[in-house]
Amino acid sequence: MLKLVKTMIIILLLIGMFYVIAFQVFDLKTIIMQKIYPIKYADFVEEYAKQYEIDPLLVYAIIKAESDFEPKAKSKSGAMGLMQLMENTAVEVAKQIQVEELQTQQIYNPQTNIELGTCYFSTLLKKYNQIGLALAAYNAGMGRVDQWLEQNIISQDASNLENIPYKETNMYVRKILNDYQIYQQLYNKQSVS
Repeated sequence: MLKLVKTMIIILLLIGMFYVIAFQVFDLKTIIMQKIYPIKYADFVEEYAKQYEIDPLLVYAIIKAESDFEPKAKSKSGAMGLMQLMENTAVEVAKQIQVEELQTQQIYNPQTNIELGTCYFSTLLKKYNQIGLALAAYNAGMGRVDQWLEQNIISQDASNLENIPYKETNMYVRKILNDYQIYQQLYNKQSVS
């Protein structure tokens, strides 16, 4: 019986040491979280986030939610690429930044998609002056967000985003705001490029 107690104590001590080494010394939690919330396409994200005055960590959160960093992603509704742009939106934004004759396949190009998506989100952020509202418009469209604001379903200060009537958009905004917070916690202490 004494031998069994000693063996259990040794096993518990080994587990405790493993925990201390893995989670305290090597910060395993952060390593795992950075695998789940990666920094990919940093050159493009950093360049266009700076150009369009958006926190690059917010762009990463949008890409994570939209495509999980899969450049060939295509939604059921036809949204394409890393930032899941609809073709008509991509063409419209391309014209704004003087990209002539954007071909459909170009929308899947990570650099092009990140530039167009970041530019578009920047436009929404300037229009609504609030991240939550801009995210709602990115997902549901400006017309719907304008309508919700007009009908006082949501407010301009975004203090009641939980009232977004479309469940998908409601969850989308919450997910990205949560992912953005996680990206800030993981990467604000270090350079992301």
